[in-house]
This record gives sequence, C-alpha cells and structure tokens, in this order.
Amino acid sequence: MDSRPSPVAGRLDASVWKVAFVAILGTLLAQLDATTINVSLAQLAREFRVDLSVVQWVTTGYLLSLTLVLPLNGWLVERVGARTLYIFCFASFVAASALCAVAWSAPSLIAFRLLQGMSGGLLAPMAQMMIARAAGDQMTRVVGIVALPVIFAPVLGPVIAGFILQHGSWRLLFLVNLPVAALAFALALIWLPEDEPSERRRPLDWIGLALLSPGLVLVLIGLGDLGRTAGWAMLAGACVLLAMFVWWAADRGSRALVDLRLFRRRGFGNAAMTQFLSNGVLVGGQTLIPIYLIDGIGRSPTEMGWLLAPLGLGMAITYPLLGRSVGRWGVRAVSTAGALLAFGGTLLLLHLAVHGFEPSVLVLALFIRGMGQSAVGLPAMSAAYSAVARDELPMASTSINIAQRLGGPTLTAICIVFLDWRIGAGGGADGFGAYGWAFLLLSAMTALTVVAALRLPRR
Repeated sequence: MDSRPSPVAGRLDASVWKVAFVAILGTLLAQLDATTINVSLAQLAREFRVDLSVVQWVTTGYLLSLTLVLPLNGWLVERVGARTLYIFCFASFVAASALCAVAWSAPSLIAFRLLQGMSGGLLAPMAQMMIARAAGDQMTRVVGIVALPVIFAPVLGPVIAGFILQHGSWRLLFLVNLPVAALAFALALIWLPEDEPSERRRPLDWIGLALLSPGLVLVLIGLGDLGRTAGWAMLAGACVLLAMFVWWAADRGSRALVDLRLFRRRGFGNAAMTQFLSNGVLVGGQTLIPIYLIDGIGRSPTEMGWLLAPLGLGMAITYPLLGRSVGRWGVRAVSTAGALLAFGGTLLLLHLAVHGFEPSVLVLALFIRGMGQSAVGLPAMSAAYSAVARDELPMASTSINIAQRLGGPTLTAICIVFLDWRIGAGGGADGFGAYGWAFLLLSAMTALTVVAALRLPRR
C-alpha cells in the first residue's frame, strides 16, 4: 500500500500549492521556449545562412536529447534527491538558454540546444513527481489547476515570438524568460522541501541505458521519416533495441533502469496504456486537423489558427473541474466520460470530412474533443502514481512519461502514413475520401482509449 499521507478532502496545505507553483514554472518556461523557437526557424536559417534542413536540428536535436536523458530520471532522483536534481536541471536549462542567446553559428546553437534538452527533459517528470509527493490523493485537483498556464503556452509562444522577431533580435527569444526564471529559481530554493533519505541507491544500469535511450531516440527519428527506407530501418533497429531491453530488464526488477514489474500492476499498467493512447490521439488529432483544414478544404493558416481555438477553450474549461469531479465520481468514471466525449468529437470530424465542411460543426467538434481529451490524461496519471509506494515515485515518473511521450509520435505517424496511402490510392478527387478514412482511423484509436479508461481503478 502507498504510505503517503492523504491531504484532507477539500483542503490542501499551503505548502502543496507552493511546490505546485514552483514545479509548474519550470514546465511552463520549457514549453514556452519550445513553442517560440518552433516559429523562428525560417529567420534562424536566414541569419546563419543555412538551409532549413540544417536549422531544423535546433528543434529536433532538443527533442532527441530530451528523450535520451528521460530514462535516467528515476536513478538520478535516488542518487541526489528530487529537490537538488530539480534545482540543478532548472539552473542548467536557464544557463543553456543564455548560451543559445550568444550562439555565433548554426552548429553552436544546435549544440547549446542539445544541452538545453538534456536538462529540460527531466523538468516535466520531476514536476509531476514533486506534485504527486506533496498532493497525494489530491493530485488530480492540484494538477488540474496548475496545468492551465501550460495549456496556453502553445498559444502565447507564437505570439511572443512573432512580436520579438518583428521588433527585435532572435536572441531575445532565449533571454525573455530569464527574469521569470530567476524568480522561479529563488522560489525553488525557498519553497521546495528537503528530500527524505532514499531507502535504496541502485547502481546505474549501464546496459539498460545503452539499450533503452538509443531505442527511444530511434523510434522518434524513424516515425518522423516513415516515407523513406531509412525511417523503416530505424524503426526496425529501435524494435531490436527495445526488445533486448525488455529481455535484459525482465529479471532485474528494481535493479533495472526501468522496473518493468510496475506495468504488471493492474492500476499502473492500465494507467500507462491510457496515457499512451490519450496522448497519441490528442497529438494525432492536432496533426490531422490542420492538414485537413489547409490542404483538404483550402483554408489559410491564419483561418486555421482561429478555427482551432475551441479545442484549447474546451481544455481550459475542463481542467479546473477535474479534481472535484474525480473526488465525486472517481477516476474511472471521469476518464471514461472524457474519452467518450473525445470519441463523439472525433465522429463529428469524420462527419465533416465525409459530408462537407461546416464551421459550426467544427467548432462544436473541437470544443467537445478538447473537453474530453483534457478529462482523460490527468485522472489516469493520478491513478498511476496512486498505484505505487512513495519510494517508487521516481521510477513511476520515468515509466509513465516514457509511455506518454511515445504515444504522440507513434499514433501520429500511423495516422499520417495511413492518410498518405489513402490519398495515393485515390481517396477522392477533393481529398474528402482520404480524410474521411483518416478520421475514421482516429475515431477507432479514440474508441481504444475508451476501452483503456474503463480498465482504470474506480478510485
């Protein structure tokens, strides 16, 4: 059983909100940094006089280095403590941001972004773990509130970047968050509690690290390049490495880099699968819908941006209500209801692709889908952390984040490859036939999320 104290229902100590505020500041800064840089690649290519194929490594390299260090999270927490590791990663992220601002060439900027990804890759799982430790059974309530700023990061990032690029230097993209980062760093030193002594200090599983980290990176690279033989070759190599890791870790238990026994627990394993599917369906939809709006029905990028706004609005409305909803109806009911709402919204998208575009139906579909998607992931995450003991939280944080991060690129790649195949097979002269099939596939994936949510624990 979990030995963590449960906060009294309806009342949380101020220290919980302090930890949550510090944790969310680090995650928010990392996400703002990612979204501002993504829209500046064209200007960076002109600035450094290189092709986009070169400068795209500013973002790709960041994502790959972020994935590379993720499996180390549990081991590092046990060795140095959550507070020390979070403060170090946060300071390293800010220092790497400053280095990016003084980059003198594309290779130097890419190198500094790799350093930034190595520290930023641990901020999200560390934030989740610290909130889980502080909030206990009230985690869904706390995360539902503090997640609101992160929802708006993808909206604020491009706006901030556009203003800076129009009126100043691209270097300000890396400097604009430093005042907030200084405040967050000071608050982390003051508010984050000291760690309890770790009951176990595992030696680093070097063989597991050599198999798992490259395997995850190859998955991301391969899924992003499925149109070529090299992409399939990388996926094949990733499958070999990951299979070897499973074989290696199966009998090592807690001595492995990731304790696979966690996934055998019904509560944790089902929560991890729900996270994988819900994140995959969310990212897959966020990829398919803009392609449909721009290429399928000829909307401009500006129109597309406004048309997608109801998705974020639906998520923003739902997040603050999740804590009380889970407390009243339970994890399984809330997560399943969210998955059903997302399924209904996706069926409306299928209707649009087959029967013709109607703006009012799109607004309704995205709003419902946003409400539903936001109600699936957080209860499932809370169930995952509740299924483990306090000393297992670092390992659980690593495992659930790996499952979550793999879901997005995996299901997105399946949707895009399927769409390309249907278009190539003549899925309709105007593209609606092909998009209809693509949204049908996305609907089937969302239905699987409903099945996974039904397997979550009731409380």
